[in-house]
Amino acid sequence: MSATAFVSTTIPYVNARPHLGHAFEYLQADAFARHMAMRGRDVYFLSGSDENSLKNVLAAEKEGITARELVDRNVTYFEQLIDALGLDLSGFVRTSSDPDHLAGATEIWRRMDEKGDIYAKDYEGLYCVGCEQFYSPSELVDGKCPEHNVPPEVISEHNYFFRLSRYADQLVEELESGRLRVVPETRLNETLGFIRSGLADISVSRSTDRARGWGIPVPGDDGQVMYVWIDALTNYINALGWTHGDERYKRYWEAADKRTHVLGKGVLRFHAVYWPAMLLSAGLPLPTEVVVHGYITNLGQKLSKSTGNVVEPMGLVDRYGQDAVRYYLLADFSPFGDGDFSEERLASRYNTDLANGLGNLVSRVTSMTVRYRDGVTPPVRVTEEPERQVTELREAVAREAAEAMDRYDHRQALARIWDLVRRVNAYVDERAPWHLAKAADGGDEAAGQLLDTVLRTVLEAVRDLGILLRPYVPGASARILEAIGEPADATADALADLTGRTLAKSPPLFPRLES
Repeated sequence: MSATAFVSTTIPYVNARPHLGHAFEYLQADAFARHMAMRGRDVYFLSGSDENSLKNVLAAEKEGITARELVDRNVTYFEQLIDALGLDLSGFVRTSSDPDHLAGATEIWRRMDEKGDIYAKDYEGLYCVGCEQFYSPSELVDGKCPEHNVPPEVISEHNYFFRLSRYADQLVEELESGRLRVVPETRLNETLGFIRSGLADISVSRSTDRARGWGIPVPGDDGQVMYVWIDALTNYINALGWTHGDERYKRYWEAADKRTHVLGKGVLRFHAVYWPAMLLSAGLPLPTEVVVHGYITNLGQKLSKSTGNVVEPMGLVDRYGQDAVRYYLLADFSPFGDGDFSEERLASRYNTDLANGLGNLVSRVTSMTVRYRDGVTPPVRVTEEPERQVTELREAVAREAAEAMDRYDHRQALARIWDLVRRVNAYVDERAPWHLAKAADGGDEAAGQLLDTVLRTVLEAVRDLGILLRPYVPGASARILEAIGEPADATADALADLTGRTLAKSPPLFPRLES
């Protein structure tokens, strides 16, 4: 049986349309899942929508529609973005309507209660609706929510609480042992610091009245609904049908050697502290990795619907295409830190890296094969130092790009791949096949043999690039491989000989943008 892996995005609130930050997380998780598949794993890739929040209720009230009408409409915008970005999802869970989610959230609550980890008490605290989170005064910045820059509300309620404090030592052990990895290390240190500062028990329900009757009922208490985060976190295993012994859960969670959550830094404590503690309480396996990205900013400010500085990703895909948006976000932005969006930068990297770099390389080699060898791919005739250098670089790039992705560093992986793009373009200029062709036509047999070798060397490098680029720009990857007669799903360990194939000149992979 092959190794298995589970990869998830967080599930976003659907109170408004998705912004570029959602697209970034989608693409990171998709690239990681595709990379794991290329490494031989059977991967389950999950996303979904977080629909049981008060934010959704308030947004619906503002529009004069029901919460059900709002979430049913808005979830389609996220599904459209997922399709436009070319994500290869295995499943998509909706927390307000998926029967497996409703059953799973209820069962995890029941198990935590049975363990003695749920209790009721009166509570007053500072609550940010935007975060759906209580804050202590020390966590505020100038009296405001650090995420949304607005003063929190003072909320007094009678709620159920989870005994998070009971699991501090076990959480530290899981984190320090590496059984639960947090990537990057700075986020691990942040998590350990948060736990060691003293874990307080957390509120895990809201009154049905304040929730406007929207949410998953607390078992045995119709006056309370589950706090949205407690409900939402359980989606990761609920979507696999764990409550009824689904084979997906057994294969992709219980038996998986990687159970990876991809998430933004603002929800770190939920995924690296609250969720693992809930699983410990319920007697279920923990994730193995929590991979934490920063924010995409606009003029230095976090993208936020509340501040009105969102960048619409669908508009970017419409203007530049799927490959350009995927490449820009994965090649230009740190996998772990914040980065500022620039449409000018997107267009520049499209022209420089994709059109002039990769696209030009594929066009050159196919057109030269047609011009000089009637489209028939030649064998290698001679091997000299420039060819050995290209071969060595191909091997090094394949190894080092994979190692970077094993570390969840998509930017470093793409930077290394583009070292190969630039070197092969430079190799073509150095060998000047147009001069070799002219000499061969004049009867120089050695020039003809070297021409064959140059064409074959570049074709093999292009084939490597087509395979290497699959996690990042799968559409372009497929077109590159098809241009040299390979199936779109070709793998490095199952390649046929290139000799004797008949190629046609490749149309432009990336038509240059006019300024």
